[in-house]
Amino acid sequence: MPLLNAHAKPHSAAAMSTGTRTEAGDTERWAALAARDARADGTFVYAVRTTGVYCRPSCASRAARPENVSFHRTCAEAEAAGFRPCRRCRPDEPALAERRAAAIARACRLIEAAETMPSLAELAGAAGLSAYHFHRLFKAATGVTPKAYAAAHRAALVARRLPGAASVTEVLYEAGYGAASRFYAGGAPRLGMAPAAYRTGGAGLRIRFGIGACTLGAILVAATDAGVCAILLGDAPEPLLRDLEDRFPAAAIEGGDPAFEGWMAQVIGLVEAPGSGLSLPLDIRGTAFQQRVWEALRKIPVGSTATYAEIARAIGLPTATRAVAQACGANPVAVAIPCHRVVRSDGALSGYRWGVARKRALLDRETEG
Repeated sequence: MPLLNAHAKPHSAAAMSTGTRTEAGDTERWAALAARDARADGTFVYAVRTTGVYCRPSCASRAARPENVSFHRTCAEAEAAGFRPCRRCRPDEPALAERRAAAIARACRLIEAAETMPSLAELAGAAGLSAYHFHRLFKAATGVTPKAYAAAHRAALVARRLPGAASVTEVLYEAGYGAASRFYAGGAPRLGMAPAAYRTGGAGLRIRFGIGACTLGAILVAATDAGVCAILLGDAPEPLLRDLEDRFPAAAIEGGDPAFEGWMAQVIGLVEAPGSGLSLPLDIRGTAFQQRVWEALRKIPVGSTATYAEIARAIGLPTATRAVAQACGANPVAVAIPCHRVVRSDGALSGYRWGVARKRALLDRETEG
């Protein structure tokens, strides 16, 4: 039963917080009521003498007359004064946003604990919502649909359990894939390589690499038979090779043949002219979240920049700014996935894995054409 004009003033003792005097801060309370400001929820409640109920500041009920309103610091204080909680805004319970967040969190735990994906109706019922409303809230909170969340969770389980596992098939079934073919149809791309290779640190993979020089320093390019799996920049060749070996400790890493020199030339050309694009295929692995961030990075136009917060909003997770920065730092293919185009909110350059000076040089090359 909010509210009133923001400039309305209480006309009787009933409108005062204590019943005897107007307290400092009442002006802000009236303004919060007029705006139905959810940010004020939890800081006070207001009661209406004519109805005998008390509400949170954001309550959407019809406005009450100012002379019938009183303010109370807590629900207990309002109830001690003889008021009962509003059935609409339920001020004696967690805020609606908190209840919804808790419901979505419970749904996520149900998905993670289930051997088979619960139906949308089952998840919505557990949350106390309609299927349509639940689906909309779930996607708004997580950035993906319940089905996509379940698929990403199962693929992540596979990724965690594969290293050192005795059998790929056993891991797939334990993660909830009724048949191995279902994983290869939908989950394998999230690993960036076959699960057997992922499990063994690249065992069975042949990775060709070449090390050269470009205007930004040393550059290493590596590729599997499926595509480029690493583009690394640095001051010297040796650390770059160690980085590649750490990424694929069990792979057969060998120097590139003459045909690979053509790939090297294309990548070096990309570094020298970042706006030219790369026609070579990529073979990269990452979590579902990292893949979403990397895909968003590839949509930043040449010569433009985006902030970490803007990327977070672009993937539907506006509060995941820090995680976006971490995903940028995990990018294994410099320039091909242009994490150099991401800047801080104040426009400053920072956080580039291969050095801020290289980041500035790449951006300068793009803006200069």
